[in-house]
Amino acid sequence: MKGKADVIVVSQTPTEALEREWAEHDIAKDVRLIAGQELGTKTEHLQFSAAGKYPSEKILMIGDAPGDLQAARSNGALFYPINPGDEEASWKRFYDEALGRFFSRAYAGEYEAQLVKEFDACLPEKPSWRDH
Repeated sequence: MKGKADVIVVSQTPTEALEREWAEHDIAKDVRLIAGQELGTKTEHLQFSAAGKYPSEKILMIGDAPGDLQAARSNGALFYPINPGDEEASWKRFYDEALGRFFSRAYAGEYEAQLVKEFDACLPEKPSWRDH
């Protein structure tokens, strides 16, 4: 993606931990910004970094939680899900298929809708923490 897109990391993890981990794995150099919880919500991160700078079909949020999908939708961005319990296959599909579709503008619409449908099916109807 580097060289073709402005890549940022947005997370609810503390910024210090994100920067340390991304540096440890020598991938911090591949992103323009690492934004942790101290810098705002994911919705705010997308709004500040992309809204008004890029057309919505050129903004893609990758996430593994319903809040990530909500942040993308709140900003008119596309969404690529990392399916809980199937993370490795999700990242492989992103690399092998979805990223190319995104860059060729064949991502929005039916393709994205199918991915979101699969994502929704992976989510529990009642989270385990609600039982307690």
